[in-house]
Amino acid sequence: MSDEKSSGVTELIGRKIGMTQVFEKEEGQLVPVTVLQVGPCRVVQVKRAETDGYNAVQLGFEVEKKKSRVRKPLAGHCRKYDMPLYRHLREVRMDDVSGLSSGMELTAEIFQAGDRVHVTGTSKGKGFAGVIKRHGFSGGPKTHGSRFHRAPGGIGHCAIPNKVFKGRRMPGHLGVDRVTVKNLNVVEVIPDQHLVLLKGAVPGAKNGLIRIRKKNGNPKA
Repeated sequence: MSDEKSSGVTELIGRKIGMTQVFEKEEGQLVPVTVLQVGPCRVVQVKRAETDGYNAVQLGFEVEKKKSRVRKPLAGHCRKYDMPLYRHLREVRMDDVSGLSSGMELTAEIFQAGDRVHVTGTSKGKGFAGVIKRHGFSGGPKTHGSRFHRAPGGIGHCAIPNKVFKGRRMPGHLGVDRVTVKNLNVVEVIPDQHLVLLKGAVPGAKNGLIRIRKKNGNPKA
């Protein structure tokens, strides 16, 4: 545990398990929490400014038992550092990597109850959506013979400039975006089960891949 805290790594990879509710120990208040499986992550590669131009650590998450499911470049990369085949590799920028080495294992113990964390995940896909659901447009009248209900309205000019400007909010695909929720409070950490309980909601569906980092962690990651 001391090695994990002295390593300086403030970000790990995990999965969203689901939501539940717990009672706070002090006030006894019922709190909705999201359960995350965080780690264990293993350090696959350590990048240093002298050789790679910047300092970073590459973390591996979830060992893949079937070699046929791992692409050859990824498999060769893992074999180069004498590591098992991982399904997911993520890189975390750091200012100092002196205390890190290939093969180190990092678990949820780097987080503690009361910490503030930022969680990044992929939002749920909602398919094709109109402007009211996608952008929050108000729409038009619903009565008195109006034929303008949920349409976007005018999107440009006829003659000048004779085009639709880039960035115009239009109907289209909604969801499946990279979303970061900041300043979530860590309610409880269960190290033996690699679980972290966060107050509130986390982007993504169940079993979705997430990245969790401490609030004071490196924002360049």
